[in-house]
Amino acid sequence: MSGRAGRDGPHGAPQSASRDPVAPAPAPSADPAEKRICVARIGAAHGTTGEVRLWPFTADPKAAASYGGLTTADGRAIEIASVRAGKGFLIARIAGVTDRNGAERLCNLDLFIPRDRLPPPAADEYYHADLIGLAAQDRDGQPLGTVIAVHNFGAGDLLEIAPARGETLLLPFTAEVAPEIDIAGRRIVLVPPAEIEADDEHQRKREG
Repeated sequence: MSGRAGRDGPHGAPQSASRDPVAPAPAPSADPAEKRICVARIGAAHGTTGEVRLWPFTADPKAAASYGGLTTADGRAIEIASVRAGKGFLIARIAGVTDRNGAERLCNLDLFIPRDRLPPPAADEYYHADLIGLAAQDRDGQPLGTVIAVHNFGAGDLLEIAPARGETLLLPFTAEVAPEIDIAGRRIVLVPPAEIEADDEHQRKREG
């Protein structure tokens, strides 16, 4: 995840998911094999002089312009010459783009930086790109599927799990639901909320 419990993600770094009920919105995942992380997406052309809308995925919205050379998914080099604030997004000028036609050709491009340019996440923080692709298991080691996305619809981060068969599953990303995360081992242990509630009820009966 990239965000911190109750706080924003590392300053200037892509937002991360936090096992906290309040967390920043997720960034698109990067290709783990290439060790890149997406920091922004170019949107529609803005005006007629080559500017574009820019949707940042960083805790500091303007940080994407400070990373230096960016690349697209297919390896093209992109340089952000300048950014300014728009209404709910940034307005960026891309080096070498001087008219609307050139800006329109960039629409929907994701912009990446090498993973090693980013600061390490703090304790209990994870970049979204590090979570995506983890093999999900239950407490007994039985496979549940694979983490394919991290979402946030305003009430905290959610892990989207794709099982071998059937529909995907959304689980809250909390310490109770995700008690064990092994990035190096590419696995995550998940406890569905229903099981947590059952354990709590069992404990209450024992104590009662």
